[in-house]
Amino acid sequence: MTAQIHSFSSRTLDGKPLNLADYAGKVLLIVNTASNCGFTPQYAGLESLHKKYASRGFEVLGFPCNQFGAQEPGSEAEIGAFCEKNYGVSFPVSEKVDVNGDSAHPLFKYLTKEAPGLLGTTAIKWNFTKFLVDRDGNVVDRFAPATKPEEIASKIEELLG
Repeated sequence: MTAQIHSFSSRTLDGKPLNLADYAGKVLLIVNTASNCGFTPQYAGLESLHKKYASRGFEVLGFPCNQFGAQEPGSEAEIGAFCEKNYGVSFPVSEKVDVNGDSAHPLFKYLTKEAPGLLGTTAIKWNFTKFLVDRDGNVVDRFAPATKPEEIASKIEELLG
């Protein structure tokens, strides 16, 4: 049986399908990202996690968002070039999406319902909010923007077994 999370899809920065069903059986770290944010250097940590654990069934999925301080104003091509040039990002990055409000991508509506933030809030407060998903598609944890990717490594290892 496919978990609900695997029913969502988007498009990559270059317009190819990004189907979460393709990641069934993998541990996922889903992150809303931005190129002009104080947390943008976390791209390096995300890439490091991706490289370290990919062979064991782990994937980082980035979802650029311009809803916080207009910190992701560029086109898909500009976002891709920035990520690759500055951080060597090799993990999949989606087209730009909204993560809050009526126009929020359905994936983020689902993630925030499954893993509410502080005091049960469903809204995402800022860029680089991270959601950890187990191999069965269950959302197991939500991490604040200030949580560095390397601080999540032990949880990823637990889920990878």
